[in-house]
Amino acid sequence: MKKVSLLALGACLAGCVGSGGINGDSPEQQVEVHAILDHREVTGVGCLLANDIGRWFVVAPGRVTVTRSSKPLAVYCKRDGVGSADEWWGAHYKANRLVGNILFTAGLRDYVENNYAYAPTLTVFMRPAKPGEGEHGVGDSATPIF
Repeated sequence: MKKVSLLALGACLAGCVGSGGINGDSPEQQVEVHAILDHREVTGVGCLLANDIGRWFVVAPGRVTVTRSSKPLAVYCKRDGVGSADEWWGAHYKANRLVGNILFTAGLRDYVENNYAYAPTLTVFMRPAKPGEGEHGVGDSATPIF
């Protein structure tokens, strides 16, 4: 009876491993970014997304492909004369926590680390620009980042 239980557990774990990270699951993920100000969507907002692996730029509303990580994804958005936002999204684990703990304990840390994902749609809530904030004069040689 014990052998049957162990074989069933092994088959279950093999199925879980086969359905994710180790067998070619891409470490990248596409996310959609939307910016909201005063209960309305704002277009043409420059957004920088960053985590411990890299940085990506997108004009909201828009989509961008990021590299997944177990660390949070920071989103900084700004549109001159309109407003700005800075928000963070935590990564969530894409499989059963018990299975993840078993795999981690079994030495499959890379599988566990690559099996995190961010929300597919990120909505940032912007703060209105203060008077004079983000306005560049004719003699201003600075290039805005956003």
